[in-house]
Amino acid sequence: MKTKILVLLLAAIFSTNTFAQKGKNVQTSATTENSSEQVTDSMCLIYISLFNEAAKNKQYADAIGPWTLAYNECPGANRVIYTRGREILQWKLSQAKDLTSYKEAFDELMAMYDKRIKYFGDDSRYPTPWILGVKALDYITYVKGDDLKKPAYEWLEQSINGLKENSELEVLRQFIMLSYNLYKANPEHAEKFIADYLKVNDILETQIANPEYKYNELANQIKQGLDVLFAQSGAADCQMLDKMYASKVTQNSTNLEFLNNVLSFYNRIGCIQSDVYFSAALSAHKIQPSTESANALAEMSYKKKDYSGAIKFYEQATQLANNNKEKATYQYKIAQIYYGDLKNYSRAREYALKSLEFNPNNGSAYLMIGIMYANSNIYDDPVLQKSVYWAAVDKFIKAKQVDNDPKIIEEANKLIQTYINYFPSKEDIFFHPQLEEGKSFFVGGWIGESTICRASN
Repeated sequence: MKTKILVLLLAAIFSTNTFAQKGKNVQTSATTENSSEQVTDSMCLIYISLFNEAAKNKQYADAIGPWTLAYNECPGANRVIYTRGREILQWKLSQAKDLTSYKEAFDELMAMYDKRIKYFGDDSRYPTPWILGVKALDYITYVKGDDLKKPAYEWLEQSINGLKENSELEVLRQFIMLSYNLYKANPEHAEKFIADYLKVNDILETQIANPEYKYNELANQIKQGLDVLFAQSGAADCQMLDKMYASKVTQNSTNLEFLNNVLSFYNRIGCIQSDVYFSAALSAHKIQPSTESANALAEMSYKKKDYSGAIKFYEQATQLANNNKEKATYQYKIAQIYYGDLKNYSRAREYALKSLEFNPNNGSAYLMIGIMYANSNIYDDPVLQKSVYWAAVDKFIKAKQVDNDPKIIEEANKLIQTYINYFPSKEDIFFHPQLEEGKSFFVGGWIGESTICRASN
């Protein structure tokens, strides 16, 4: 209230001075014009001082009067009209009592950005692209009844095209979020969504790589989040990724950071069978071997049925891995090659056991060992041959003891029920002196384990 009274008093004073000046017959028209301009400039300074001080103290009800005068009568006087104007109009939105008054305040906020561009769009620090970015963010925050927010999407794109690596992180993030929503609403936007993602991804990579950039860590977090969003969007399949990255991988064959990002991205989307993925992995591995590059080379070697090469690279991946769970996975993959492709059960068990050393709760390893036992021919005697099923069931039981994965437990129970039916009968046991139900029995051959003699039900 005090501010309003002060404004009125000052306005009256300057109005009187102007009238007095006009009443002097001795003044020339040029002098009169200069005096009027001087008064106007003075009034603008007063308006700005009043609303700026009030807004600093968050007294927006006092600020809105002088701000409106400054905004309407001297819009090019000072940039603060728009920086404080944003705060004042956001407050005005929060005070709106109905949709009509809310829309009026919202339209005023949007129009304020257009006026700022008109008077301050060539500002070196906050040029038109920057203003459009802020306008878009406010549109996203305050608009009602516009789910897709396409105007904001277009302003954000103009902002990013203008500022490039100087773009605000939130502008980059929101641009991809809106592009994703447009793609979900209209699948024909898929190609544009991919192009948008790649544009923003390149900018984020540039920002992250810049040692002078203050927000590298935040930029990296945003990039990872957008990578996940893109990977889960379904907009790009492996063929599309290859089309986008084939030439880039060739061009960046000595850029380790770029290559590792490609490997990570392909992994998230599940395109690890791609030749582009293999090419990136090979280049990265030559520069600096890593778990990811070694795993990629192992996968591609396996695809080409180069089993010895796959085993070699899985061994390297194990050595380079940072945690035991990853090590267990790579050792288990070697076990699978020896089991499924090379039919070497003893070597497969060796690596399955190594996997268990790194991860004792890997029930899949016990299931594999049990299945290999059940499929082994150890004895010529058909009754003694059935002893392999005792050893096999022991592993199935162990699998569900160590692994709480419902799928592992279900599979273990099925195998147990299957193979207990192959146990020797009581009569079989009776006619074999070396067998005694409930007693220990050593299963020979490559298995070489003790188990408990059991009769079938």
